Amino acid sequence: MKIGIIDLCKQIEDPRMNRKKVHKMETIIYISIAAVICGAQSWNEIEEFGNAKIAFFKSRIPDLEFIPSHDTFNRFFSIIKPEYFELIFRNWVKQVCQEVKGVVAIDGKLMRGPSQCDGEHTTGKEGFKLWMVSAWSAANGISLGQVKVDDKSNEITAIPLLINSLELSGCIVTIDAMGCQKDITQTIIEHDANYIIAIKENKKKNYQLAKQIIDDYQDKDEIINRVTRHVSENTGHGRIETRTCTVVSHGSIMEKMFKKKLVGLKSIVGIKSERTIVATGEYTQEVRYYVTSLDNTKPEEIASAIRQHWSIENNLHWQLDVTFREDYSKKVKNAARNFSVATKMALTILKNEKTTKGSMNLKRLKAGWDEKYLSQLLQENRFFVKFGGKFFISLFPS
Repeated sequence: MKIGIIDLCKQIEDPRMNRKKVHKMETIIYISIAAVICGAQSWNEIEEFGNAKIAFFKSRIPDLEFIPSHDTFNRFFSIIKPEYFELIFRNWVKQVCQEVKGVVAIDGKLMRGPSQCDGEHTTGKEGFKLWMVSAWSAANGISLGQVKVDDKSNEITAIPLLINSLELSGCIVTIDAMGCQKDITQTIIEHDANYIIAIKENKKKNYQLAKQIIDDYQDKDEIINRVTRHVSENTGHGRIETRTCTVVSHGSIMEKMFKKKLVGLKSIVGIKSERTIVATGEYTQEVRYYVTSLDNTKPEEIASAIRQHWSIENNLHWQLDVTFREDYSKKVKNAARNFSVATKMALTILKNEKTTKGSMNLKRLKAGWDEKYLSQLLQENRFFVKFGGKFFISLFPS
């Protein structure tokens, strides 16, 4: 039977001293996620939301007498180990989406609010800049997990750690040029997945070789077992855009051509984007290059996967920045990382609710106004689940 968030929380050790525990760990997390769903951003806002909805929470949380203070929320999220909380999130995601298929986009994001310096957290201190590398399932529309890095350059070491924490068999992993590394491609192949990775001029030799391969075949007819092509055209926003995806494969010798620096490499991809502004006739052209472990039999699938990679920017990072105002948060260190997980849980819950038509902001407002809708989002029906030989009441059934 599927395990809810509350029961997953019970699997980790509460870091607080027993004599100081007034509220259960799962109670604090439950109230926090409910508050974030309804628009709360700060610890004070979470406390105020809880007090405004005290009857709602008392009817759902056994033995709750009063809402934790903002200091309690702050202390709790500051002392709990982020690795534990992120593990809870990944396990919960498995229950939500059951199986991950298709494109998994991996990308890093600087949390600008927690990265602002102050008297205690100054430029140059270890951990000052808070980068989070996230994995995003394009088909499920859900964040699968995240890991922290101290600097953007450290994404290279963080990406294999993130991949190792996920079940990616049969998926296509897409990464920007930072992922063009032997260790990363090897990790993906070891997980029975494929990759499409951007390649840019900072990898000069590889970039020049990829560019030459695509240039040699860009305007030639398709060649069986060597070159395939897919062309698509979109019209909108006053422009016409034509995308030509050319996939060139030399089979098993591709790895040798790139001096075995990319494990499992089979094909080079060139995406030529041609844009024409309808009103002025202005024409621009751009060609981007990629390496992939896929062969060239399905160029349309490769072109689609490359476009889907941008969903991590549009549907995850944009929502975190604009809807949840993550860049304005002043939380730091563990509290920032743990609250980021809570925010992604709230985003996932809202995205998976399909009965209300409208924006993410509309859903959050409605959840604050309508307790029945909030209960629906939290999947409030109680049921018993068995874990470790004991039965628990789950407040977040799947």
